Amino acid sequence: MVESLSGDARAAARALSGASTVAKDAALRAAAARLRAEQAAILRANAEDVARARGESAAFVDRLTLTSSRIDAMARGLEEIAALPDPVGETIAAWRRPNGLEIAQVRVPIGVVFSIYESRPNVTADSAALCLKTANAVLLKGGSEAQATNRAIAAAFRTEVEAAGLPPAAVQLVEGGREVTRGLLKRDDRIDIVIARGGETLKHTILEESRIPVVKHFEGICHLYVDESADLAMAERICLNAKVQRPSVCNAIENLLVHEAVAPTFLPRIAAALRAHRCALRGDAASRALVPDLEPATDADWDTEYLDLILSVALVPSLDAALAFIARHGTGLAEAIVTEDYAAARRFLAGVDAAAVFVNASTRFTDGHEFGFGAEVGISTNRLHARGPMGLRELTTYKYQVQGSGQIRA
Repeated sequence: MVESLSGDARAAARALSGASTVAKDAALRAAAARLRAEQAAILRANAEDVARARGESAAFVDRLTLTSSRIDAMARGLEEIAALPDPVGETIAAWRRPNGLEIAQVRVPIGVVFSIYESRPNVTADSAALCLKTANAVLLKGGSEAQATNRAIAAAFRTEVEAAGLPPAAVQLVEGGREVTRGLLKRDDRIDIVIARGGETLKHTILEESRIPVVKHFEGICHLYVDESADLAMAERICLNAKVQRPSVCNAIENLLVHEAVAPTFLPRIAAALRAHRCALRGDAASRALVPDLEPATDADWDTEYLDLILSVALVPSLDAALAFIARHGTGLAEAIVTEDYAAARRFLAGVDAAAVFVNASTRFTDGHEFGFGAEVGISTNRLHARGPMGLRELTTYKYQVQGSGQIRA
């Protein structure tokens, strides 16, 4: 299976590299229409997966569950990707050397992408669409918990890829067990990049066993810092959105930092608002002095991605203390500040080391769709190649095209 999957993907990538934008966009629009047309079948498959997930956390089930509106959102994502400019062949930069050589830096596909992910079946459609648009072949390895749903989505997509005259092996669902995944992670001769999103177990398996460069999308321990100059009504809106709108996703906040100057006013207020949304709160000693019925936070709480309606709260004496706290506990995905102080905002933007840094906005905007990318294959916390939501441009590399008129090097 490893041999056939990787070999077919490499051959499809070569064939796909010459595909026209018109053909790729036609396939994407047709795949969007098919997802809508096969909505009932996809929902039935999803119901099977959800039924097998009984006993899992509410957050896990939420990530797994599809609805009519979520399927429509997937389809709209495909249409948005089709409407975006094709980055393949784009000239990034061009210049002429004194010797007359004309050099252009041009975007090209990466080649074969191995996308490994857990729980969220929408990633199947998003990854397939972004890879097709950028002329990359993709191997899709979703978690076993979403196997029936992923199979239905991938089959619908593949049908339209083939109908558009493109190689169907450009989109392949990997259905084998761990031994197949491990085998594919060794095929650096045929697979160019691994994009991985999931939990601790997945992370360690991939990083220990892959011979292929890995773009990581793992924990999202995100912070919201409420500065001493914050508009507290704005801070409340942002905090509620960042925590309770969809707590099961990586760009929801897990730690709330509040400047001690505004904490006596803000903390009781935000605690009541969060509890109205059934969010459990854990606090440090200073927080519990203001809201005594907070559950005591342990050292482990600051480094836990709950993906659930649980939030840890700490008071800080300064912006510097907030920056130090984030540096110690953040995972580099997304961080936010609420402040009316321009200098504090600039210091936060410059001082926080994360893929996305927000001033007066929710971390929930850390998303390929919200960034205007149509969708994403993941949110990279790497520093090399790509960082943040990975859209079309992040799925390309480049080559140099050099034109001369007989020049030789002295």
